[in-house]
Amino acid sequence: MLVAAAVCPCPPLLVPEVAAGAAPELDGARTTCADALGVLAASRPDLLVVVGPAEPSGRGTHPEGTPGSFRGFGVDLGVRLGTDKGIAAERDLPPSLAVAAWLLQRIGWADAPIEGLGVGEPLEAERCIQVGRDIAARAERVALLVMGDASACRTLKAPGYLDERAAPFDAEVARALGAADVAALKALDAELAYELKAAGRAPWQVLAGAAESADLTGALLYEDAPYGVGYVVATWS
Repeated sequence: MLVAAAVCPCPPLLVPEVAAGAAPELDGARTTCADALGVLAASRPDLLVVVGPAEPSGRGTHPEGTPGSFRGFGVDLGVRLGTDKGIAAERDLPPSLAVAAWLLQRIGWADAPIEGLGVGEPLEAERCIQVGRDIAARAERVALLVMGDASACRTLKAPGYLDERAAPFDAEVARALGAADVAALKALDAELAYELKAAGRAPWQVLAGAAESADLTGALLYEDAPYGVGYVVATWS
């Protein structure tokens, strides 16, 4: 059963070595992400599942100990999802889960076994919801770390250019995540999310499925759109 969840953005720029000179601009996001992970630790889970968007090569499960890196972003920095279990991973972590692994290493996570799950952006809502239900049934006390960005169309210089639909979309996402509104997350428009380059849509709907039978209260810790991309940090507990 799901006992807690933390929602964090997943830009590699969260990692100071990747952000370089721009690192201070996301200090607030890093701090609130650490606070959100503290809520997960306080829930004393039997299992932590990290969910994030992934391209086809990174989809599927990633066992504890799976390595990742930021070499694709010009930084020779490696990470690992939890502790090294000596398991030969079929593939490295996708970038979203590498960011999650960095966040977990940063706080010294050692509170429960970890598994990673990369979900593809096109995964339909009902499938995402069912995946969440299955995750919640994995252990008596399950916690979720849900990685994903909101729209990438908030300004003229944003990766997806300016789209007037982006701000209202992000506002509803932030409201739903902050209120632990399962129904609203289930109802997110997948086509609109795709058009707005909101990579978090599928992971958020996995969260919605996992939380169906839980009675959790949400808290919105951070909402901003640096670089024209919506970033949200929230907790459910």
